[in-house]
Amino acid sequence: MNGFHFWGKLKLPSLIGIAVLAGGFMTASSVAGLFSLPVFAQQANPATPVVVQPGAPGQPTRTLPPSTRATLPPRSPKDVEFMQGMIMHHAQAVEMTALIESHTGNKDLRLLGARISKSQSDEIEFMKRWLASRGEPLSMPMPEMPGMDMSSHPMLMPGMLTAKQMEALRKAKGKEFDQLFLTGMIQHHNGALIMVKDLFDTAGAGQDAELFNFTTDVDSGQRAEIRIMQTMLGNKL
Repeated sequence: MNGFHFWGKLKLPSLIGIAVLAGGFMTASSVAGLFSLPVFAQQANPATPVVVQPGAPGQPTRTLPPSTRATLPPRSPKDVEFMQGMIMHHAQAVEMTALIESHTGNKDLRLLGARISKSQSDEIEFMKRWLASRGEPLSMPMPEMPGMDMSSHPMLMPGMLTAKQMEALRKAKGKEFDQLFLTGMIQHHNGALIMVKDLFDTAGAGQDAELFNFTTDVDSGQRAEIRIMQTMLGNKL
């Protein structure tokens, strides 16, 4: 047994006794110091927290009352508009991927389509829950445009395919479909990146923690899929 284990197993009264027997190497003040250690530790860790607010550049910090609580920024109307618009945006991507099975036998495209369909369907459900939990409608109100039939002229988010593009995709087969799908989905994904940028370019928007995490995932995920689709196009499918 080494010296460390021996001393480590001895309790404080034993240490004091050994010191006395060894010739009084520990003075009374030293013994008193040992008993005062727990008191010092308690004083060094006060129960009352100290809240310090950093000052502006060139200004001193401020000590705030212990009762101070962090406040979340108010929800921006742009956050709600973004989520409502992205639900519509994602829905078209899911509609596009649903055509793959009957329009092409390209295995790589089928795998990519399944990935896009799953991720965007899951994200649609998340966005619906986010809006519902905040008492917001799942879709944005349609603008009042006298004389225009909005059912035949749906509002499109950035990058969404027009009715003409979607019709061409439905009619295409094989390699023609593959080409139209990839170019159309790259356009679609780039539109989502524009929507994310517009959100964060709006003052006060994008500060909700859940929304921030979601949008950064959307941005990184769609950038990665764009690179995959560009590679597929470059390889002539």
